[in-house]
Amino acid sequence: MPGENLSRDEAHERAALLSVDGYEVVLDLRSAVGDSAEAVRTFRSETTIRFRRTGEGTSTFVDLIAPSVNAVSLNGRALDPAVVFDGSRIAIDGLADENVLVVDAQCAYSRTGEGMHRFVDPEDGEVYLYTQYEPADARRVYANFEQPDLKAPYRFAVTAPEGWTVWSNGAGEQDAEGVWRFAETAPISTYITCVVAGPYHYVTDSYERGDLTIPLGAMCRKSLAKHFDADDVFLITKQGFDFFHDNFDYPYPFGKYDQAFVPEYNLGAMENPGMVTFREEYIYRGKVTQAAYESRANVILHEMAHMWFGDLVTMVWWDDLWLKESFADFMGSFVNAEATRFTNSWVTFANNRKSWAYRADQLPSTHPITADIRDLEDAKLNFDGITYAKGASVLKQLVAYAGRDAFLEGARRYFKRHAYGNTRLADLLSILEETSGRDMKAWAKSWLQTSGVNALTPAVTYDAEGRITELAVVQEGDELRPHRAAVGLYRLSADGDLVRFARAEADITGARTVVAELAGEEKPDLVLVNDDDLTYCKIRFDEGSLATLRAHLGDITDPLARALCWSALWNLTRDGLMPARDFVSVALAFAGRETDIGVLQMVHAWTKTAVTHYATPEWREEGGRLLAEGGLRELRVAEPGSEHQLTWARFFAATAGSDADFQLLEGLLDGTAKIDGLDVDQELRWALLSPLAAHGRADEGRIGEELSRDDTATGKRHQVRLLASRPSAAVKAQAWAQVVESDTLSNALVEATIAGFVQPSQRELIAPYAEKYFAAIERLWADRSIQIAMDVVKGLFPGLQDSDETLAAADAWLTAHESAAPALRRLVLEARDDLARALRAQACDRLAA
Repeated sequence: MPGENLSRDEAHERAALLSVDGYEVVLDLRSAVGDSAEAVRTFRSETTIRFRRTGEGTSTFVDLIAPSVNAVSLNGRALDPAVVFDGSRIAIDGLADENVLVVDAQCAYSRTGEGMHRFVDPEDGEVYLYTQYEPADARRVYANFEQPDLKAPYRFAVTAPEGWTVWSNGAGEQDAEGVWRFAETAPISTYITCVVAGPYHYVTDSYERGDLTIPLGAMCRKSLAKHFDADDVFLITKQGFDFFHDNFDYPYPFGKYDQAFVPEYNLGAMENPGMVTFREEYIYRGKVTQAAYESRANVILHEMAHMWFGDLVTMVWWDDLWLKESFADFMGSFVNAEATRFTNSWVTFANNRKSWAYRADQLPSTHPITADIRDLEDAKLNFDGITYAKGASVLKQLVAYAGRDAFLEGARRYFKRHAYGNTRLADLLSILEETSGRDMKAWAKSWLQTSGVNALTPAVTYDAEGRITELAVVQEGDELRPHRAAVGLYRLSADGDLVRFARAEADITGARTVVAELAGEEKPDLVLVNDDDLTYCKIRFDEGSLATLRAHLGDITDPLARALCWSALWNLTRDGLMPARDFVSVALAFAGRETDIGVLQMVHAWTKTAVTHYATPEWREEGGRLLAEGGLRELRVAEPGSEHQLTWARFFAATAGSDADFQLLEGLLDGTAKIDGLDVDQELRWALLSPLAAHGRADEGRIGEELSRDDTATGKRHQVRLLASRPSAAVKAQAWAQVVESDTLSNALVEATIAGFVQPSQRELIAPYAEKYFAAIERLWADRSIQIAMDVVKGLFPGLQDSDETLAAADAWLTAHESAAPALRRLVLEARDDLARALRAQACDRLAA
């Protein structure tokens, strides 16, 4: 039998053979606490599956990844586990028309965030459990048919350690025997079932709307309770439910709505119906900016949108993953802007989410939004910037193309027509054609079934009086798409502001489209194509507009227009069309005037990338010095106690490189230096200590002292990261061994160790690991879980060794490993492309020198 990697063809064959009537899953989690003599700590999992044969054939298989199976029976007939179980599948034959399969197994607790994750809180010793399955890890907890189109109702029963509470998708209560029993769910897919168990801190509320009452719950570890602002979580939750009920005309279908913030979580969140899980980093231990709260609200609303897009109506197979993720990503910003205090969320979307999409869409692994997903490894890698951010961008374009009312009416009909079922692209398109009257097949062919991003550039001619005679939009790209886009004309006012004085919307088609409405307008200082961010494209500028931005970007008064210009300049830099040092110059000139804190944080990230990867090696030191000087200058003039002050403090710490910089950081830590209004809380302390460790100014003892101040799970992750960041060959060897040669670290500590290992100031120190990387990754891919393997392969690629030699080494590996797992090859190919892009950008920057 094949191993863990289920193929699309196998799933389709199995779906044609059977349908599932229901699951009963009984878990005994008492083994989660106390000492264990087992080499791998396990729990007992008993599953009863009732299913019918609906097609031709008498044999199939059930998915289960477990250390051992105690017993298997089919229709009362015992099957020998040694014969039928191969470690990832149970073979069953002799199927009747109606079948009952019972599997009794010992399943393993996880340290990787996949399956039943077990976490021990270092602060108080408490044990916490939660499950995470997408795309196919429910089989690590109970036997099942692990594919999204075999939906079924579930009944869970869980025995837990004394004093624990257990939650699942349905409402639950503890019976007289101490077993937690949960109400049967509606028909759902395996990957969104869920169990959360432990001594969690739990807060309750309720959402009421007419006759509808939804019990609300929110939880976190007990040691985080003092930081948990559950009231704000509930506020966003209720605002989201108001919006979705106003616009979807389909009441929330899953009863209660719990939200668990859990430790060592690989994702942002997961849309388990009735039991949504989030990474606990969304509980803020110190002061953060409004951008952090906006991000959390976006994720809360994204997951809530999934209750309809994804849970109520689910894709048949992972090819149509976008049917849920693109919609949820779009809805996160849409609802944030219209129903919460974060009314500028489309600015964040334009500047942050679309940046993710632009990068992904220019990689050699780019793919259409509706992707070709051959198997589960393909699926795992397609939770990417295309499926999420580009898909959401295209849906924003769809709203402009088809109209808001038609879009929302299409959603309403989609839910009612396909409730508790599975769909493909054609199911949605047919409904949108009904509601919009537009040819959705042609639109989908251009936008959903092709890859790549278009560049839109204005081409303007003027008459002798300086008025526009013609303004055309030139479209470039492998696939020329129809764009509903706005073009804005901006000029400098008498008081120095750069403001829009004319705007026109047009359907941009083909290689060149004239925007006739703007003929006769006065000559602008700036032409902004895709003003208001209606479409998905890379914005380019004419020479006059680019000169205006170099001198006046900070004078643009509209925050969305300003964000679009920042993003466009960054795309020019990434594409090797603008020298990295020029981008840094613009950022240092105008970032201090940026009012949107999320945009400022993105500009900070881009400037660090520009110096680290896109500037010539000869200018890096100078570039780093300019960033640190600029950061300190803005830190000192920022309003005391403001979120801008905090953001500049973090930026200064991240760019610090001189003795004077380090002395200031040390003074802020020990209290001998002070900046008015800057509250150096524990999270900021770790940020200030990080560069000191990486530059050899904080040793193991000093890092240990900081851990003694913050002996928590978060503190431990910071400590591990800082220890691995020290500039020592012995330190790097140890970190490499812990991640590559050993499998004892949890997912969170693997991530922390990699983050510490890779330091831009230590290129020479880690250079020997480039060769070791290419020698290790195929073995590592075979030996580790896919999540850990992905983290290591991406995180340790020698991208800091930015030379033609490293590029050749990557090419040599790809040539010599054509039969390696496609998912592994994709990760290497993507990292190789990032490196090649960096070298092209450096060539551009070298010309500017």
